[in-house]
Amino acid sequence: MPGRGPDRSGELRYRSSVPLAARHPFHALRHRNFRLFFIGQFVSLVGTWMQVVAQGWLVLELSNSPFLVGLVTSLESLPILLFTLYGGVLADKVDKRRAISFLQTGMLLESLALTLLTATGHITVAWVMVLAPVLGVFSAFEVPIRQAFMMEMVGREDLINAIALNSSVFNLTRIVGPVVAGGLIAGLGTTACFAANTVSFLAVIIAFGRMRPPFPGARERKSDLRPTFRDGVQYALGRAEPRALLGLAAALSIFGLGPVLAMLPVYARQVLNLGAGGYGGLMSAVGVGAALGAIAMASFGHRVDRKRLITTATLLFAAVLALSATHHSYPMALVGLAVTGFGSVLAAISTNTLLQTEAPDQLRGRVMGFYSFVVLGLAPFGSLQAGWISEHFGVPVSFVVGAVVCSLVALGLAWNRNRSVRPGPRTHGSGTAHGSSASTEPEARR
Repeated sequence: MPGRGPDRSGELRYRSSVPLAARHPFHALRHRNFRLFFIGQFVSLVGTWMQVVAQGWLVLELSNSPFLVGLVTSLESLPILLFTLYGGVLADKVDKRRAISFLQTGMLLESLALTLLTATGHITVAWVMVLAPVLGVFSAFEVPIRQAFMMEMVGREDLINAIALNSSVFNLTRIVGPVVAGGLIAGLGTTACFAANTVSFLAVIIAFGRMRPPFPGARERKSDLRPTFRDGVQYALGRAEPRALLGLAAALSIFGLGPVLAMLPVYARQVLNLGAGGYGGLMSAVGVGAALGAIAMASFGHRVDRKRLITTATLLFAAVLALSATHHSYPMALVGLAVTGFGSVLAAISTNTLLQTEAPDQLRGRVMGFYSFVVLGLAPFGSLQAGWISEHFGVPVSFVVGAVVCSLVALGLAWNRNRSVRPGPRTHGSGTAHGSSASTEPEARR
């Protein structure tokens, strides 16, 4: 990537430190534990997306109320907003592999309850509203623990590739799951989707049960200090770099791809005059673009300056989103949404990786708790603001507002970073642009 001399030399030093075996797009899969995780995640996420589709359809069938469909989604998201930060504290205290297995078992039982209630004809909207926050509670603790466990499975040098591969699985299953769910609902009903999701959890639980040492990224020695929420706050919000990265992640959560997806049905119907098939095409375009972005990061993520990439990818996302708002052509919308998915995923993977690699080992779980909080916990506010703007001013205006906000935050991040390095080189500066732990050494010695 072209740049100034110091950045280029740092890049060369970084690339020379990466083993040859770690320079192909799937090098994180050389770790047996990550291979097990990768396979289990794929199967489980297909089931998860099937349940998402089937649950929304079931509530609509039972109530014929779009409001209740949205309410159930909000009830599932609320525990993530309330408990994810504590889940990050817990991630620094517990055996992550066992904790994830336990939480996945809880999710399996929630899905099993939904399956049995639907199969026996006892399901009601009230039951769905009770079970949705139960799943949300398990997710609130599982997500930050799983994010922090990525480092343990693959180590620092393979982390960005592992995150990218995991993101590619997420986005591919976002395409596969709804397609399979649609066929099952049409042929067998929603019960089949819930049952398939229940069985899919076994893939993750079995995968984690078969994992064995070594865990290359695990801490050699546990800290004698008891993890506290206050320490996580002091690091994540008290230091300029993680605070800026979390700020950008929050902006993308509230004004980025999530609100765009929430308003996509309205955009398809009111702006492009499309039916359900056209809406499905738009959703698929986003998924394809996001999957390609994840694969691209898996291929070249270890070769680029991720701090610059975050700004560039966010600006790409924002510019194409604003252009999409001004065009009423279906082919143009497909291309534009694919590019927005591509740019959004590049920014998200780079942000996640930088937060993990620059955080001290003993604080990584809490940092991932903050990251999960802003990405998942704040997402409902994004749908709320996009819905309000779309109702009063139209969907294109909501797209433009989101593009402008994300652009300003990304430019502010770049400006602050340039200002912080302008006085002169720091003793540890060359490595931090590529995920070195050098910038966290003073914090690690505390």
